[in-house]
Amino acid sequence: MPAPEARPATGPLHGFRIGVTASRKAEEQIGLLERRGAEVTWAPVLRTGVASAEDEALRAATAGVLAEPVDLLVATTGVGMKAWLAAAEQWGMLPALRTRLDQAEIIARGPKTVGALRAGGLRELWSPDSECFEDVLAHLRGRDLAGRRIVVQEHGQSLSMVAHALRRQGAEVQVVTVYRVEAAPDPAATFHLVDLVADQALDAVTFTAAPAVKAFLEAAEATGRHEEVLEAFRTEVVAASVGPVTASALQPLGVPTVWPTRSRLAAMVTMIERELPSRRSGVAFEVCGGHLLRVLGDRVLVDGEEARLTPAPLAVLRALLARPGHVVGRAELLGALPSGTAGSEHAVEMAVARLRGAIGADAVQTVVKRGYRLALA
Repeated sequence: MPAPEARPATGPLHGFRIGVTASRKAEEQIGLLERRGAEVTWAPVLRTGVASAEDEALRAATAGVLAEPVDLLVATTGVGMKAWLAAAEQWGMLPALRTRLDQAEIIARGPKTVGALRAGGLRELWSPDSECFEDVLAHLRGRDLAGRRIVVQEHGQSLSMVAHALRRQGAEVQVVTVYRVEAAPDPAATFHLVDLVADQALDAVTFTAAPAVKAFLEAAEATGRHEEVLEAFRTEVVAASVGPVTASALQPLGVPTVWPTRSRLAAMVTMIERELPSRRSGVAFEVCGGHLLRVLGDRVLVDGEEARLTPAPLAVLRALLARPGHVVGRAELLGALPSGTAGSEHAVEMAVARLRGAIGADAVQTVVKRGYRLALA
């Protein structure tokens, strides 16, 4: 990795210390943060790589795909699809693979995956607006899959449980793994980052893959600082995630996690650019009902008095604060709720009710058939 650029003396993140755990696109992420003035500590907790033509396991999996007709392809990442098609081309299998997949129904997780498919001469039938893999599963969950052959292109996180769930619906499932995930060759940097978090010497840590969360927490446990790390994340150190899938690895542990509306690296950095300064100085709004609402990180003050919010209503408030005065749909609020609470839109209604009880009934307005908004005075 080249020497870092000199940090600007000013910038929205000047004076903030941020830990980065990514290996893939780490240089890009660090550059985005440092150009905004942040002091960055880098510890690639995992080493990820995309399989190539030398990967015999991928070649064998591709031969397995070609052996029988495919009814449905679930494509999860753009970079993974590009690598798979490129490897197949080197093996001389690309025409046969393209023909086989072109005859299948193709579901793509997001726009990057759609782009990779189309560049490879394939066309998706459906893709969720949310870019969330959970919505892909929900789409499949309501269908009769008995006897259907499904190929799942695996991303950086193992999809073995997904395969098992689809098999329970009667499908025959083959998972094609295009990524390799290995432990970092030298854990010293990870142990150092663990110490910085446990000592609350950082303002935030970024995570871009759920396996990296698991590896980081395993390192914390190995050094005897697991509980200190969790307490730091619950109080002083912001856990920033690139998206809800990565965040779901932390939320069951009671760690409040923030992530952008779109699961993109630049969007995560922009979110951090807003989030950290607001935790120091806070943001304030006059809301309907004659109250002054001030938010400083996870602290919410109403007319100067602290309103204690549990994770679900706090998540709803954060989503509303992202676009104050504008309507936020129920589906988006459902996606913002912590894991374990987001079973249905009833969970959103309960969280909104609790939020109204804490900050005032008039502060959150219902917009019929559309959603809710923070009602500004």
